Amino acid sequence: MHSKTLFALGLCLACSTFPVAAQVGGGTLAARGTAFNPKISLILLGTYADFSSELEPEIPGALLGPETELRPGGFSLAETELVIESNVDDTYHGWATVALENEGGETVAAVEEAYFNTLALPAGLAVKAGRFLSELGYQNRIHAHAWEFVDRPLVYRALLANNLKDDGVQLRWVAPTDLFVELGAEALRGQAFPGGGEKRDGVNGAVGFVHLGGDVGVGGSWRLGLSHLQADADGRETGEEGAPEVFAFTGDSALSVVDFVYKWAQDGNPAKRNLVLHAEYFHRDEDGTVDFDDGAGGTASSGYDGTQDGFYVQGIYQFVPRWRTGLRYDRLKADNTLDTPDPVFDTLADDDAATRWSAMVDFSNSEFSRLRAQYNRDESRPGGEADDQFFVQYIMSLGSHPAHQF
Repeated sequence: MHSKTLFALGLCLACSTFPVAAQVGGGTLAARGTAFNPKISLILLGTYADFSSELEPEIPGALLGPETELRPGGFSLAETELVIESNVDDTYHGWATVALENEGGETVAAVEEAYFNTLALPAGLAVKAGRFLSELGYQNRIHAHAWEFVDRPLVYRALLANNLKDDGVQLRWVAPTDLFVELGAEALRGQAFPGGGEKRDGVNGAVGFVHLGGDVGVGGSWRLGLSHLQADADGRETGEEGAPEVFAFTGDSALSVVDFVYKWAQDGNPAKRNLVLHAEYFHRDEDGTVDFDDGAGGTASSGYDGTQDGFYVQGIYQFVPRWRTGLRYDRLKADNTLDTPDPVFDTLADDDAATRWSAMVDFSNSEFSRLRAQYNRDESRPGGEADDQFFVQYIMSLGSHPAHQF
């Protein structure tokens, strides 16, 4: 199979429809059946969680962004996603994802993505504009219902507040070669972590990415990616409001990511047996100042030069139809320099590496349903205290849901 064809398919949950226009006679024809009848799907996500440790879920050496807390213990409803997508006409396609969440006992609706993209630009070019999940790294653009584990890798939680989504415009180009070659760039508002804060007019964030890929034999394919984020932060807050350690960072944040993915399916048919291996390495540099409560009703500040390096490696194996098992290893290490030594900066102090092992097994009765059990041996808390974490999760997709990318 040609590499670009295999890349378009991928292996996914609920991959019943494809958000592409049909090619007729060398031209592009809009899917007229969806012109005024968009595809609509509702994703139901729920979890039962149990934790052995009562310590706050901090990660030593990392200024965490918003919504990075762990799932609450016991039964809880995770994001309920409403997805609407359709071709607008023969030139444009639209997509919107609205997440319904419970915050403080109240239901809150948040726009996860709302963008349009082009369908018929020449020379392998494509444009996307609106609010979208960035192409930074490999997992960033994957919604929660399509995660291979209950939770994000540590590097995503610590360095991207789970994922980078922002308002902006994206340009990408696919080369007309047998080897899959894709180049792209994004200009962003810079409101999302690790940017954020005040004065968000103009362009305060930018992402560049390169993807290479191809086929290996009948059932294998691979992709190698390199991406980089440059963002400005102006008073970006870190920590929960009212907590003893709340920081406001102002400065530059630069994050580079290398990712690799390999997918294999027996005889090219993923319904039988398939294997997905992928790994990502993150390196972030932040340079600026942090402001904090001095404990006497005032504000103190310190120069801050922070460096964090981390990676994860994971494998997912479908050993018989409908059943999969997976294993993941996470690691994150910080090397920070502060001008002002103060006990309040314990969160940013260099410490042993944060690590975590995860194992899961899941069952998919169809492409629209999945049940999962997972165990984490989490040693990412300050002091390296281990936390045994158990999860049971359900994922249900109602309606027509488009295929996920490779």
